[in-house]
Amino acid sequence: MVPGLHCVGRVTACDPRDLFFQEDREMSAKTMQDLFVNQLQDAYSAETQLTKALPKMAKAATSSDLKAGFEQHLTETKGQVKRLEQVGKELGVKLTSNTCEAMEGLVAEGEEIIGLGLETEVQDAGLIAAAQKVEHYEIALYGCLCSWAKQLGYSSAQTLLHQTLEEEKQTNEKLTHLAERQVNLQVAT
Repeated sequence: MVPGLHCVGRVTACDPRDLFFQEDREMSAKTMQDLFVNQLQDAYSAETQLTKALPKMAKAATSSDLKAGFEQHLTETKGQVKRLEQVGKELGVKLTSNTCEAMEGLVAEGEEIIGLGLETEVQDAGLIAAAQKVEHYEIALYGCLCSWAKQLGYSSAQTLLHQTLEEEKQTNEKLTHLAERQVNLQVAT
C-alpha cells in the first residue's frame, strides 16, 4: 500500500483495503473554510427557526416582562438573520442548505415546556430555562464563528458576527436577571 495512492474505479493491482482509505482522504481535504461555511449555515437555520418559535414562547409567557423580552428578542433575531444574510452575500455563500438539528431539539424542548400544563409561574420559569439553553448554544456557535472569521481574515464577517454574539450574551443576562429577581421568586412563594 503506497501512502497517498487510493483505488478509485476498477480495482486491479492495488490492495483492496485502500478502498477504505478513500473516504478518509476526502474528509481530510475539508478546510477551515468548509467548517466555517457549515456552521454559518447552521446559524442561519437556527435563527430562522427561532423567528418561528419566539412568538409561541411570547404567547405562552404569563409574566409581562418575559413576554416583552421574547418579543424584543424576536426583533433582534430578525436583525441577526439579516446580518447572516449580509455575511453570506459578502462571502458568496448559500445559507439555506443546512438544517440546524441542535436548534430543532432546543425548540422542541421549549414546546414541551408549553405542553406540560404547568402552573403559570412554573411555566415561565421553564420557558426561561428553555430560552437560556438556546442562548448558551448560540453563544458557543457565534463565539466559534467569530474566532474562525478572524482566523480566515473575514474582518467584516467577524464584526457582524460579534454584534450578534454580544446580543446573545445580553439576552442571556436579561433572562438570568428576570429569573433570579422575579420569576423564580414567585415560584418559591
